[in-house]
Amino acid sequence: MDEIRKIIHIDMDAFFASVEQRDNPELRNKPIAVGGDGDRGVVAAASYEARKFGVRSAMPSKIAKKRCPHLIFVRGRHDRYKEVSNQIMSIFYEYTDLVEPLSIDEAFLDVTHNKKNLPSATLIAQEIKARIKEETNLTASAGISVNKFLAKIASDVNKPDGLFVIPPKNIESFINDLQIDKFYGVGKVTADKMHKLGIFRGKDLKERSLLDLSRLFGKNGAYYYNIARGIDDRAVNPNRIRKSVGTEHTYRNDLIDTQEIKKDLKKTTESLVRRLEKSGFRGRTLTLKLKYSNFEQETRSRTLLQVLEGEEMIQKLAEELLDQEQLKTSIRLIGLSVSNRIDESEPMQLTIDF
Repeated sequence: MDEIRKIIHIDMDAFFASVEQRDNPELRNKPIAVGGDGDRGVVAAASYEARKFGVRSAMPSKIAKKRCPHLIFVRGRHDRYKEVSNQIMSIFYEYTDLVEPLSIDEAFLDVTHNKKNLPSATLIAQEIKARIKEETNLTASAGISVNKFLAKIASDVNKPDGLFVIPPKNIESFINDLQIDKFYGVGKVTADKMHKLGIFRGKDLKERSLLDLSRLFGKNGAYYYNIARGIDDRAVNPNRIRKSVGTEHTYRNDLIDTQEIKKDLKKTTESLVRRLEKSGFRGRTLTLKLKYSNFEQETRSRTLLQVLEGEEMIQKLAEELLDQEQLKTSIRLIGLSVSNRIDESEPMQLTIDF
């Protein structure tokens, strides 16, 4: 008989906003948003006090202020968030080496065989939550189940400061009743499509055949077929490799003049180079992203035989990509990213993408 896995998903509660409230007592118990408060600003994170007014991450700041007129905006401090994240991740590694960070504020842990030989994943999750509270004065929510899909969903059930377990005996009934837009891996567009097909809960999804779902959703059809049955065989991957490093900037006022655009492209390059140096990421593909005032978006990429490094090389290539673009209207966003990672342990493959 196969061993039942014990998977925990830990998700920090309103992480960026909670760090700001912790570090600044004047912000505690107040609605705050991390991000820019200008006309082109975007909310990166919202405190739970702000969420009561309908303020959400990725929301334009103008809309956030209309929903919550007394909303307090705070500029993000990503170095600080990374410092706190490292502190939290170090706690995870005291229990298992099988830690897969999904982002700066959440991770999967496989505690089937753990360093403290504790038989209960629930007990481990309780200990970790208590340790995080004690050492950082922040709260986290935990989900526990037999696979990543279920653990991820479970961590959202009782937020904030929650803990929820989906044991094997409850998996079928839990999924049957689960709203389709709560399924991990089902985005808004897919959920809307499923609603039009009469799929509103897990039990509706389960009624569809593998052939039917593959026809409707392509390669994702098999994934939806399996998760409707609580099946997710993906391992917790401690060696998850970062695929790209990038940066982008939305401007308060649209950029119209070509020289002005190139000037800001240089600033974007400088920011990208700093991030590359900090992360140690080395890649061969540079991608330029432009978003116009009418919200149309264009991307252009170039792959080199050698690694992209140094501000001069990246700036030159970025300008070449920009020159290829027939600028349609004024620009509201410029982004640059490096991908196609080079693995230093293997000989570089001399291939080029066209």
